[in-house]
Amino acid sequence: MTNSLESISLIATYSAMAVYTLAFILFTVDLAGRAATDGQSTPTRWLRSAMAVLVLGFVIHFGADVTRAISAHRVPWANMYEFGLTATLVLVGVFLGINLWRDVRFVGAFVSGFAILALGIVTVNFYVAVSPLPPALQNYWLVIHVCVAVLGTGFFATGAALSASQLFQQSREEGKLQTRSWRFLSAFPSSESLEALAYRILVIGFVFWTFTVIAGAIWAERAWGRYWGWDTKEVWSFIIWTLFAGYIHARATRGWRGRPAAILSLIGFGAVLFNYGIVNIFFKGLHVYSGL
Repeated sequence: MTNSLESISLIATYSAMAVYTLAFILFTVDLAGRAATDGQSTPTRWLRSAMAVLVLGFVIHFGADVTRAISAHRVPWANMYEFGLTATLVLVGVFLGINLWRDVRFVGAFVSGFAILALGIVTVNFYVAVSPLPPALQNYWLVIHVCVAVLGTGFFATGAALSASQLFQQSREEGKLQTRSWRFLSAFPSSESLEALAYRILVIGFVFWTFTVIAGAIWAERAWGRYWGWDTKEVWSFIIWTLFAGYIHARATRGWRGRPAAILSLIGFGAVLFNYGIVNIFFKGLHVYSGL
């Protein structure tokens, strides 16, 4: 039964990737169409279809995550593959949820493209069969600590997409991106609006990451008898916290608004990716639970 559910989860993951690919194509066609019509602001059928397909991919992706959890008899984020699977699900979920509040469908190509790339990397390079948890992970803090880390990662990724859009839009407003291929940016909000929206989303991510660091320290004391030990993962988690704390401070300082603050937010998200993809593999420490 366990092996069967594990296989179903893997098949669902590949199916979600295929559906996300279709959504990415539709989002891209929509952007291309906007470029050809000087940034048409009204939603096109391509955009509506892309969102519908993305929702379908999210449902399939959710099924992959749930069946992985059932087959493992635990939460599905105990190794790099499972963390990547769940974090990508949260990213798409955050994007869909934000659209209930504000229309951010214009970054749908980034979200769907990133989801395809992330799922492809974790499935091809980090996939491991379901296995029992190491003793240090057999604790309810696994649920709390990693869950908020996944949520923080999802909000950071969405905020990074908006910050990147802000940089492109600001360049267009300054007259630097005036070729026909960039006309779709006229359908985007102003760079100031994009910055304000990115800031709000990144603040939510920062709150989750703050709790991640705090919960990690409490769990470390329970597992290893100390709150902080300068482990590589602990150091990089703190570096990420510091970068986004700096971003929030920079955004509150008038001289750091605009391009500098957006670049700092992208550096912060780059540190998140480094912490996941490089630290987990190439650095030794107590937090190495990649499963590879």
